[in-house]
Amino acid sequence: MALSGYDKAAIFLASIGQEAAAEVLKVLNIKYIEEITKHMSRMSSIKRAAVQGILDEVVDTISKGDVVVSGDEFIKEALSKGLGVEDADRVLENAMKDNTLDSLKWVDAKTLSSFLLAEHPQTAALIISLLEPATAAEVLGLLPDNLKTDISFRIANTERIPENAIEELNTALKDLDVGGSGGKKVEGAKTLAEILNHCERTTEQKVLGAMEEKDARMADSVRGLMFVFDDLADIDDKGIQMLLKEVSTEDLVLALKTASQALKDKLFKNMSQRGAELLRDEMENKGPVRVSEVEKAQQTIVKAARKLEAEGKLILAGKGGEELVV
Repeated sequence: MALSGYDKAAIFLASIGQEAAAEVLKVLNIKYIEEITKHMSRMSSIKRAAVQGILDEVVDTISKGDVVVSGDEFIKEALSKGLGVEDADRVLENAMKDNTLDSLKWVDAKTLSSFLLAEHPQTAALIISLLEPATAAEVLGLLPDNLKTDISFRIANTERIPENAIEELNTALKDLDVGGSGGKKVEGAKTLAEILNHCERTTEQKVLGAMEEKDARMADSVRGLMFVFDDLADIDDKGIQMLLKEVSTEDLVLALKTASQALKDKLFKNMSQRGAELLRDEMENKGPVRVSEVEKAQQTIVKAARKLEAEGKLILAGKGGEELVV
């Protein structure tokens, strides 16, 4: 079977070593990186003759002087040869339009937060609302307090990002090598709740406190959609047993310091008698601890629960989750 261009690219990168491959990938469009990665992950073993054939092909191409240094120009040239200039331009334009949201996930939080400092808060709010909640929380946490509360309020009040706004975002994101997309529906309050679920407690409190003063109903709406530590009491017994396997006794001891009685009862009920007795003893013998330590342990356990939910191993009902149908 003839090898595709992606197959050849994957084999070539696998054969030149990690450092050289990384330098090549730097100049490629994210979409092409993802495709090459997919083909690379499917490779098991490759015959030496096939590798040598591809390397010979690369050497031949370079010796003819046909290699273009710019990644975009190289792609355009390749497409033009197969489709013609007009169709190649159209394909490239559509590829850029479809690539914005996917590309955002490749920008590290520190770089993005620094970039957003120079943007209008509404632009920053729209960009953050398009990120994965965990990434959005990291970016939000790196912003100044006054800006993070302003941006959070704007996120909560966003229901849809129109196409013309996406085009403006595309312009703003050019410095980050990110493209544009079509209109996108955004459930503002739910989006902010998911972001705050991943934030440090101090950020959560500052954002909701400021929002309470500005729009108490909106703050209540966001709180109602958040999943907090005590909501773990609503997980079924099987889910609790799964969760207990994922968390350390040390985190449990700290986290249960301020937990509701309902949650304590639920956890003890799903442990062995010996395990429950040992946990109670450790809790009684544990001296005073900082509130920040308790909150950190609770957040660790909530993250473990969310990870299990993402893997389909348990369902988080109640706040921040869907209602269950029996």
